[in-house]
Amino acid sequence: MSLPFSIKVYKQYFNFASSHFMIFENGTREPLHGHNYRVQVRGEAPSLEGDMVFDFLDIKPIVREVCDSLDHKLLIPKDNKHLKIYTDRKNYVIETPDESHFSIPQSDVLLLPILNTSAERIAVYICDEIRKKVTQKFGFAFNSLEVEVEETPGQSAVYLHRE
Repeated sequence: MSLPFSIKVYKQYFNFASSHFMIFENGTREPLHGHNYRVQVRGEAPSLEGDMVFDFLDIKPIVREVCDSLDHKLLIPKDNKHLKIYTDRKNYVIETPDESHFSIPQSDVLLLPILNTSAERIAVYICDEIRKKVTQKFGFAFNSLEVEVEETPGQSAVYLHRE
C-alpha cells in the first residue's frame, strides 16, 4: 500500500551567498549583485522503507554539499544565448549584449548549465544535483522532489520535479 508521506528538510546551513546578474529576453542585464540564498527541500517516496521516506541523516549532507558548491561564487548561466563566455589565462571573460566585459578568476565563477540565474532556474539546478547525488550514493529516487530557493526573506521560488 502506498502512503502519502514526505520529508521536509531545512537547516540553517542550507544556504549560500552568491552574486549574479539576470539577462532579460531583450538582451538587457541587471546590475551585478548578490543574495544570501536559503534552501528548503521536500521529498516524497512511493512507499516507506524501514518506516521512513528517506533518512534525514543521509539527505542533509547532500543538500549541504550542493549549497556549499554555490557559496561565494559568481553564478553564470552558461546556456544563455546572450552571453559570450571564454577563457583568458586563468580568467573567464563574460561579454553581455550591452558590451560589458567581466574578467573574473575561474576559481570565483561557477558556470551553471541553466538559461538564467533566476531563483527558479537555480532551484531546478539544485534539484537536479540533489537527485543525481541521492541516486549515485543510495540508488534511491524520490517520487517527487521540491526545492525552494529563497533569495531574500519573503521572496522565494519553488521547483517541483516529479518522476
